[in-house]
Amino acid sequence: MPSLQSLRRKISAFKNTQKITKAMKMVAAAKLKRSQDRILAARPYAHKMRSVLSNLSQRVNRTAHPLLQKREVKKVEILVVTSDRGLCGGFNGNIVRKSAEFVRQCEAQGMTVGLSIVGRKGRDYFRRRTWLIRQEWTGVFDKLSFEHAIDIGGDLTDNFIKGTFDELYVVYNEFKSAIQQRVIVEKLFPVDAAVEFGAAQAAPVSAGAYLYEPGEAELLNALVPKHFQVQAYRILLESAAAEHGARMAAMDGATRNAGQLIKKTTLYYNKTRQAAITKELMDIVGGAEALK
Repeated sequence: MPSLQSLRRKISAFKNTQKITKAMKMVAAAKLKRSQDRILAARPYAHKMRSVLSNLSQRVNRTAHPLLQKREVKKVEILVVTSDRGLCGGFNGNIVRKSAEFVRQCEAQGMTVGLSIVGRKGRDYFRRRTWLIRQEWTGVFDKLSFEHAIDIGGDLTDNFIKGTFDELYVVYNEFKSAIQQRVIVEKLFPVDAAVEFGAAQAAPVSAGAYLYEPGEAELLNALVPKHFQVQAYRILLESAAAEHGARMAAMDGATRNAGQLIKKTTLYYNKTRQAAITKELMDIVGGAEALK
């Protein structure tokens, strides 16, 4: 049976842990509000940009820009977006499991797979595996800005044009609500209206030739790289908001669990103390009876 002193220490430790988890929940809630505002503001622009490029990619010659060209798929790059910090429930676990499953699917089809990792958790996980990590970015979510999207998007587009890989997919957590995230596997390169933009659900494009001002090549050179920077920024914002939501939910659960442990341990402490007092009283009564 544990001593009363050890039980008091346990209760004190549980209370301190509860204070920490409650504070972390409040911090995550404040960060979630800011991140949610940013992603809700960025989504309409990103979706409209995607719609414009979807429409344009069906009208122009796909050989007019290297990011629209399809090649025989021998090498696949997977961009895995995780967080830099833990204590956010299954946020990172769901991502790395889905990524590992997708890597195995690609390898089963005879493709060579490379990885680009955003976030320390994903980097640490895949470093312990045999898969090749081509590029990694950490500390992105400390001060997330559009410059990070330019850096990531620029690296990926340059390597696709060079032929480092033939297709690019991204695996990330899409923000649905404060308590719900959804793991998404999305194709980015090459631009494919049927897969990437849901052309089957879109309105059919009327036949006919169009004149572009500026020219078709100039328009694509300006619009296509910008599109991938915007989509990269949207994905980073989605992941940041989902991370804060997952951390808030995890810390809320941890706070409740700490409260239950405090109640349970306090009850056990009271029972143990009651038993100790009863034993002492019995010893006193027994001694008094022996003196008679």
